[in-house]
Amino acid sequence: MRLLPSLYLLSLAIAPIFATADGEAKSKSGSKNFDVKSLSLREVGARNTVDWRVWLEQDGDPISFWHDIPLYPDEKQHNIVNFYVEIPRWTDAKIETKRDKPLNPIYHDDKDDEPRYVASIWPHKSYPFLYGSLPQTWENSNIKHNFTGYVGDNDPMDVVDISAIDPGYVGQVRTVKILGAIPMIDDETTDWKVIGINVNDPLSNKLETIDDLEKYRPGLKQTFYDWFTYYKVLRSGNLNTIFLSQYQDSTTACDIVAESHGFWKDLISGKEAPGKISIAQTSQADVVESYVKSKDATKKFDLPKKSDIKTPKERPARYDKWFYLDDNFEPLPEQEIDVD
Repeated sequence: MRLLPSLYLLSLAIAPIFATADGEAKSKSGSKNFDVKSLSLREVGARNTVDWRVWLEQDGDPISFWHDIPLYPDEKQHNIVNFYVEIPRWTDAKIETKRDKPLNPIYHDDKDDEPRYVASIWPHKSYPFLYGSLPQTWENSNIKHNFTGYVGDNDPMDVVDISAIDPGYVGQVRTVKILGAIPMIDDETTDWKVIGINVNDPLSNKLETIDDLEKYRPGLKQTFYDWFTYYKVLRSGNLNTIFLSQYQDSTTACDIVAESHGFWKDLISGKEAPGKISIAQTSQADVVESYVKSKDATKKFDLPKKSDIKTPKERPARYDKWFYLDDNFEPLPEQEIDVD
């Protein structure tokens, strides 16, 4: 196992990467060569800049977060899924998957060449949960989805981990039980938000669906629903649209994830037009349309050969404050709309 550089470990104040004791992914079937103990991160650049990138490595060679982490640790248990963390809990940098670059590194999303952040709206400290993506899924942008009637947003499915074990870190691979999902409509596209809980959270065994939360965490279900409704208000001036104005249960969520997994298979095999998506993957040699050997990927795609971590750039000071909304989720008069 290659460990992360000490500077990276110190900056995150975490235990060594991918220790399975705190609920990170491990594969039982379907991905015999996927061993989390062989994973590391290749981080290049300074955080809070547009040039910063994080690649996933297996045995020191780059693989794709999106295409090479198995979705299901056990193919027979579809309510348990792997995901990779993009945004740790209580942080505000808008970090995403670079879909158009080979092996899909993680990067800091930007607008007009400036990194984007999410404002903290009282009582939340920015993202109140771990936020990331489900590997080997795709919100198909070529068709209108049966459930919502809108095309997909062209990304892997979003997922949040509501567990309270730890805040997580960028690039971490974790395993969660699916509790439900929110069908968000974003810019006329389908943008599902899958709700999960870390399988090693003591509460996990007591929960089967999103409604079970009320017994053990009163108010949490509504609080998170409200957050998804208004977290973009300061940027757009509008509430987000939740299709049917409610959560969907775990059974529906699992079905949607499975459907999205099928869309992803069509994507990397060339059955669906990828557009600007890089479908290069290193884990499925039989899918010749997109396969590349991991040991050849650094040279083939002209990737940085090793980590080169720079001092993070200071965040804009305006994100150190809380913003406030009235009972109708409107910004209070003294609040300025954030146009980033």
